[in-house]
Formats: sequence, C-alpha cells, structure tokens
Amino acid sequence: MIEPPLEQERKRRNVVISAVTITVIILFVFLIASYSAGRSMTAELEHKNGLNVELTGHQWWWEVRYNDVDASNIFVTANEIHIPMGVPVTFSLKAAGLEPVGAAMSPDGRWVYITSESSSSVSVIDTRSGEIVKQFLVGARPREAVFTPDSARAYITAENGNVVSVVDTKDHSVVKTVQLPRGDGPAQLKPKGVAVSPDGKRVYVATGRGNSVAIIDGEQLALITLIPVGQRPWGIALTPDGRKLYTANGLSNDVTVIDTGTNKVVGTVKAGDGPWASRYKLVRYQT
Repeated sequence: MIEPPLEQERKRRNVVISAVTITVIILFVFLIASYSAGRSMTAELEHKNGLNVELTGHQWWWEVRYNDVDASNIFVTANEIHIPMGVPVTFSLKAAGLEPVGAAMSPDGRWVYITSESSSSVSVIDTRSGEIVKQFLVGARPREAVFTPDSARAYITAENGNVVSVVDTKDHSVVKTVQLPRGDGPAQLKPKGVAVSPDGKRVYVATGRGNSVAIIDGEQLALITLIPVGQRPWGIALTPDGRKLYTANGLSNDVTVIDTGTNKVVGTVKAGDGPWASRYKLVRYQT
C-alpha cells in the first residue's frame, strides 16, 4: 500500500527532528563534560597566590606548565594556554632563546651571554646564581659575542641583520647598533666572528660572505674600514698584545694575517679544508 505524500513528508520531518535532537543532546553532554573537566583542573590549581604558568621555549614548540604547590596538581600542555576566569595569573619564561649558538663569558667571570639564532635574542646568565637574569633582542640571527677587557661592554654580531649590537653590561641593554655596509650580490656582509683589542679601542668583525674584516672604533662606535681577506672568513682571533689579527677563511682554505697597526694584510697561511674557527693560544716551552 502506497502512503499518501503528506504522510511520507511527515515521517521524513520526524526523522530529521529526531536526528537534530539527538545531535544537540550529544553536543550538550560533551560541553558539560568539557566544562566540568576545565573547572576541575582550575579548581585544583587555584590557591591563594593565584595560578603560575611557566612557558619554556623549545626550537619548534612551547611547553606550557601550570604550576601548583602540590606537585600532583601540575598540568602540562603544548602550544596552548588555558586561562581560568576570575583567577590571578602570572607568567614566567624559562628559555635560553631558540636555537642557542654562541657563548661568551665576561673577563671578570660574572656574566655569560648566550646568542640564540631563531629568536634573535641574547640570554644573560649570572654565574653566581646560575640563572638566566635577563633576555634582550638584537639583530636578526645573532652569532658571536665578545666582552671588552674591563667587562663593561659587549659586542654581538648579527649575521642576517648585518649589524653589531653594542651592549652596556650594567643593565644588559643595547646602547647602539652599528650598521655595516650591505655589499653586492653574493658578497653581502654577514657578520660572524668578533674580537676586541686589549685596550678596547678597536673591534674586529669577520664578515663571512663579505670576504673582509670590518674594523669598528670602540670609542666612536662607528665603522673605520673594511680589509679584504680570504673567502668566507668566520673565525677571528687576536694575539695577546693585539698586534696581529688572524681570520679563518673557510672557502679559500687559508688564514689571513693582519698587522693591526697598519691595518694591512701581511701574510696568508694555507690551512686544511674548510678552516672556519680561529683561536690564539700562547704556549711556553721550557728547555
């Protein structure tokens, strides 16, 4: 027996209404469960001092820790922050920047600067407490750091920013940014290694693709000149008396020797394949 069209339409309408009603009920149940779980989590974390959220930066993600005086109430999530309503929240950052690459200690032994490429930042470690006491931004992709002999100032090279940041170590703040020439095509200057003369009056910067050494006046904080060296200098080092400067040239497989009194190249020493780092160490022999 064939049902009338009106009866068929009524049944279809009832089926749709029933399906929608069931869906709404299921979603409501999930909403109540989610709300209850959230309230349970925040209720366990709430105490008289409020909630502390600790953020730890990793290279590709953020770890979010909800701290509590009771260790059993600590929750950890990734890349998401959930803030309860009506609860005071404090945030603390625990990270030495993203992708740390360079480290330098001040001559007085008080501070260690850590450069972090991906976050374009420098982390300051107090050697007395072993804690990070400050982080500050510098040029894009910071590479190396060096302190003046009196530990009063530091210089940070930024490879992609093409700058050298000048830092006052009293409050670890950038007081000036020295811009280097860009260069043309593949010979663009990319600041890498850095060294300071024993009297603090000269700063020497290896420019990487720029195939040169930039000399900065340590008092005027301005570029003095560029000295052509081998191909792709990265590492750089001064003799203890500051009279000779050495650059490790990774692509030309040699080391350039510069007389710092005349700012002239006085020698080139062949090295092994890909010399990228340069250090000077005085060794005494007894006979």
